[in-house]
Amino acid sequence: MPELPDLEIFSRNLEQHLKGKQLKEIVVKNSKKLNVSVKELNLSLQNQKIINVSRSGKELYFEFENNAILSLHMMLKGELHLLKKEESPKHVIMEMHFQDGMRFCLSDFQGMAKAALNPVEDQAPDALANEIDEHFFKKIFASKKAAVKNVLLDQHIIRGIGNAYADEILWEAGISPFSAASKIPDAKLKDLAKAVRHVLKNAVEQISRTHPAIISGEVRDFLKIHSSKKTHSPSGVPIIIVKTGARKTYYTEEQEIFN
Repeated sequence: MPELPDLEIFSRNLEQHLKGKQLKEIVVKNSKKLNVSVKELNLSLQNQKIINVSRSGKELYFEFENNAILSLHMMLKGELHLLKKEESPKHVIMEMHFQDGMRFCLSDFQGMAKAALNPVEDQAPDALANEIDEHFFKKIFASKKAAVKNVLLDQHIIRGIGNAYADEILWEAGISPFSAASKIPDAKLKDLAKAVRHVLKNAVEQISRTHPAIISGEVRDFLKIHSSKKTHSPSGVPIIIVKTGARKTYYTEEQEIFN
């Protein structure tokens, strides 16, 4: 599943390709994944130029010259494609056709990826927002008895952190993923806030350097803890893997537990 750093690079690259392009039409293959009718979607966006592509949480935002916004959420297995005329990917959710002949599409073999016209702004802050500091976590965690990892993954609390990066952040902060959020001391909340920004920003830099043109997929080979290919942390401590349902948590005994 693409996470915040991947999507940050996708948005930058897609803006380079699509900014200034005039939309001819949107062809929708799976209308169940829209928040409006196909007719309304096209009435709002036809003949409009894209003026900006950005990321918000785990969504990509395509802003048009009439101030309309189309958001795409790739969910677990969604993929993005810039298409040549003869190309036709399988499992397409929707395609943007531009006046100059360029095509761009969202596909998903699971059929879960979705698009929304003028999505309702989420009140939860983005993980890279300036307000994500120790004071934010102290306020949010005060009433949270749940495991800290589960709280970090809750997109209604903080947007953009997924499973792999939650593990990386908590390892860097020295906090066990199984700690009760409300029991984490203030000093560690400061470490957590620093780790959120450092881990995500560093990941964006790593992906940008090694996969500068990427618009789909996920890059994970630089992760320090959440990796099936690594057995020990950078400091030589064995990595422990716990599976809960379909989710795996990677951590080490270097991380302090607070309960």
